[in-house]
Amino acid sequence: MDVTPLVPEGRQIIESYGGGGFKVSGVALSGPLIVFPEHSIEWPNAAADGFSVEMLEPVFAGEDAPEILLIGCGEKIFFIPPSLRAAIRERGPVVDAMDTGAACRTYNILMTEERRVAAALLPVG
Repeated sequence: MDVTPLVPEGRQIIESYGGGGFKVSGVALSGPLIVFPEHSIEWPNAAADGFSVEMLEPVFAGEDAPEILLIGCGEKIFFIPPSLRAAIRERGPVVDAMDTGAACRTYNILMTEERRVAAALLPVG
C-alpha cells in the first residue's frame, strides 16, 4: 500500500532542511524562511533570541492569512510567551512552536490536507 501523501498541484512541500538552509519543491534556499503553500519568502529579521509580532509581519501581509502558523525554532524549541501567542492569535492564526525538523514535517502534513498553514523556519546547522 502506497502511503506517500499526495501533494496538491501548485503547492510547495519542504523536502529537506539542514546546513543552514532548506529545499522547498526542488529549490535550495538558505537562511530563515517563511513557507506558504504557494510560495516562500526570505525572513531576514528572524532571530532565535526573541520573537515579536513585528518579526512575523510577513505572515500576515498577504491576502490569504494562514489559520495555523508553525514556528521552527532551530535545533531546540523555545517558549512563546502568552502575550505574544495572544497577539498572533488576534491576527488570525493559531501558533505552535517546535524544533525546525518537526515544523517542516508538520507543515508538509497540514499542507497535503489542504489546510491554510505557514511555517516560519529558523535554519539548523
